[in-house]
Amino acid sequence: MDVRQLRYFAAIIEEGSITAAAARLGVAQPALSLHVKNMEEQLDTALLLRSQSGVQPTDAGVLLLQRARAILKDFDRALDEVQSHGKQPSGTVRIGLPATIGSILAVPLVVQCRALYPNVRIVVAEAMSGFVREWLMDGHIDLAVVYSPITEAGVRSEVLLDEELVLFSAPGGWVRSGDAEAMLKRSPLILPSGSHGLRRLLERELRLSPLGVTPVIEIDSYAGIKRLVIDGHGASILPVHAVQDEVAAGQLEARRFPKPGLWRRAHLGYRSSRPLTRSASLVGELIRTIAAELVTGDIWSGAQLAERSAPPHAET
Repeated sequence: MDVRQLRYFAAIIEEGSITAAAARLGVAQPALSLHVKNMEEQLDTALLLRSQSGVQPTDAGVLLLQRARAILKDFDRALDEVQSHGKQPSGTVRIGLPATIGSILAVPLVVQCRALYPNVRIVVAEAMSGFVREWLMDGHIDLAVVYSPITEAGVRSEVLLDEELVLFSAPGGWVRSGDAEAMLKRSPLILPSGSHGLRRLLERELRLSPLGVTPVIEIDSYAGIKRLVIDGHGASILPVHAVQDEVAAGQLEARRFPKPGLWRRAHLGYRSSRPLTRSASLVGELIRTIAAELVTGDIWSGAQLAERSAPPHAET
């Protein structure tokens, strides 16, 4: 079995049809069918379930597809490394960012990368931190910023920075001279679902007091959370920078938690089970540099570099 056969097999599954895969690959359909037959004979197991509507992988086929994608990605990375050796870095780097961080980091990252490494193509995907973590574990992205340290085998993470969290609501909802804890006692909460790091952090940290965390609305969208709060459906908790524009516009009011405040830590993660390409390594270093510049330049409000100060907070 060789790389070409694995690439053909992956294309067949992705297209759901040998005919469609043959057209995509520019290979004659009989030749493609023969490749699959040879693979099944070599492995002594069926890889495809064939029907009039197309093909689907068997359980063995699903397993082979997972392994094939990892092998093909490593093979393409090796080619990229050899071809770019001594030249300008090139290739595609896929990055996953939580939406709150993507809103402040993604644009300067893309702009600076294009200026420094014009042959490197960045693909940025945004989602809740829990989804970003899954993408990294599944090998769909090369680099990830997540809100919890990654301890699983084959993956590494390093501390990037700390962010302060604030409670916010629509204007006029605050107890006079009250702080975030006073507001929590009298406000319905709008939070992401329990599968996400922010929710787990809040449950653990706030249950240390008699406050508790019992949301009346759960929604896995930071934009949706802010919209619901602006419309007066409750209060929520997000990083300072994620709500600063709405606060400045008078759409929201925010309160800090009593000292030392409520913090969460951002980590830069990557897979250690296979080497990063040169381009991915350079982009990772660029993420560190830009994050530091945004913090020291007071652009990333409510954040501080973790190596300079380690505020009391829990990692999730």
